[in-house]
This record gives sequence, C-alpha cells and structure tokens, in this order.
Amino acid sequence: QVQLVESGGGLVQAGGSLRLSCAASGGTFSSNSMGWFRQAPGREREFVAAITGSGGSTYYADSVKGRFTISRDNAKNTVYLQMHSLKSEDTAVYYCAADDLFIVSVEYDYWGQGTQVTVSS
Repeated sequence: QVQLVESGGGLVQAGGSLRLSCAASGGTFSSNSMGWFRQAPGREREFVAAITGSGGSTYYADSVKGRFTISRDNAKNTVYLQMHSLKSEDTAVYYCAADDLFIVSVEYDYWGQGTQVTVSS
C-alpha cells in the first residue's frame, strides 16, 4: 500500500510561482510512475503532469506545458511540481498519484488527499 501526502499549496498572485511536494511511503517508490492532477470546483479531476519511475520521461497537459515542471527525487521518495507563471485558471486542489504504469488519465491506483492552490488575479 502506497501513502501519499502533498504539501506546498497556498495563495499566490497571478504570475507567481509555487512548488508542490508529494512524499510517498510504502511500496517501492522508484517502481512507480507519479502523476499530478487537479480539480477545480464544479469540474472533473484533470491530468496535469506525469513522470516515469526513473524520472527519464515526463508528460504534460497542454494547459501547463512550458509553465509547470514535474520532477522526482527517488532518494527522498518525493515528487515535485514546480509551477511558474500561475494563472487564475490554475486554481484547484492538486493531487498526486502513484501507479505502476505510466498513464495520463485518472486511473491511478493510489492518491493523496490534495493541497489547495489559489491564484489571485
């Protein structure tokens, strides 16, 4: 069983930056692909970014490409989401997820509780 705990959310002005972290425990971290998702009020959860277990491959939603960067530190069992040039439409609860497959949908096996990101315009 994999447990995931997100941190780093908060309130930021448009154009600002935030870095989210997700600490994992249980399982073998480097064997799992990791993903970041977000869900805004009244909307479905959507894919943001994913990274393979080795960190060698990444994939981004078009809406965040060039602004967000996903990375991982397997020695620390942690995955990060660096967010730059934040927009009001990035406001959402951000979730990290883990799976043994590299996927870009919501079909991940394990999920964290989420961290709120609010971008003020």
